[in-house]
Amino acid sequence: MASTPVSKKQKTSKDAPYELIYWPGLPGRGEHVRLALEEAGASYTDSAHLEDGMKLVLSHIDTKNLGDAANPPPLAPPILKHGDLIINQTPNILLYLGPRLGLVPKAEDDEDGIYKVNELALTALDGLSNEAHDTHHPIATGQYYEDQKEEAKKKSADYIKNRIPKFLGYFERVLKGEASKGGKWLYGGEVTYADLVLFQCLDGVKFAFPKAVGRMEKEGKFKSVFEHYERVKERPKIKAYLASERRQKYSLGIYRHYAELDED
Repeated sequence: MASTPVSKKQKTSKDAPYELIYWPGLPGRGEHVRLALEEAGASYTDSAHLEDGMKLVLSHIDTKNLGDAANPPPLAPPILKHGDLIINQTPNILLYLGPRLGLVPKAEDDEDGIYKVNELALTALDGLSNEAHDTHHPIATGQYYEDQKEEAKKKSADYIKNRIPKFLGYFERVLKGEASKGGKWLYGGEVTYADLVLFQCLDGVKFAFPKAVGRMEKEGKFKSVFEHYERVKERPKIKAYLASERRQKYSLGIYRHYAELDED
């Protein structure tokens, strides 16, 4: 006897509201998702601004949560809920949102464009987010900064000298490259979520190392990158968001400013 076929899961409706689930009190990795939603003018809820936001985050990452029939349990925020869909991991969420928010090239115009955008976003996250976090926690994320302060100084000195210039130099080349289509945006001549990711990463690094990054900006070696930063910052919806209460201040998250880690 033939087994009963499993019914296909319906696609999430475009009209379903987006729900961002992230820690209250700091921008963190959730900020990349917020910027995409804000740039697109999408309707969304944010646990950071809900009364029981912390409980909501903890309920999703509780070790007792086994997920459901369609969704494995998320490990950590940011988490996106869209209808029946629940996904986590910042780049994964952006890859999902990109086509729906118009922040990647249309498939019929550039079939592989989404992968180019994702590549650029991943590169920015690698060097200007993940590595930036490791400057203040170079040994163990579970230890206090004060317990690894001397190692953090060494890590930060190398990050300022070698790693920040490496990644800013890379994006300088991207903006000057032919695939940028004009040098205003990273890929294809239109703003994509990769542009928003680079903006947020550079904004965080500027906060963490204001003297070092300020010097780099004055030197002019990465002029296109800093002009790109200002261009994103002045986009109408991004500008309005940055001036609103929805934009949270930096705190004890990925980007932290310790004067002793910055250059003199």
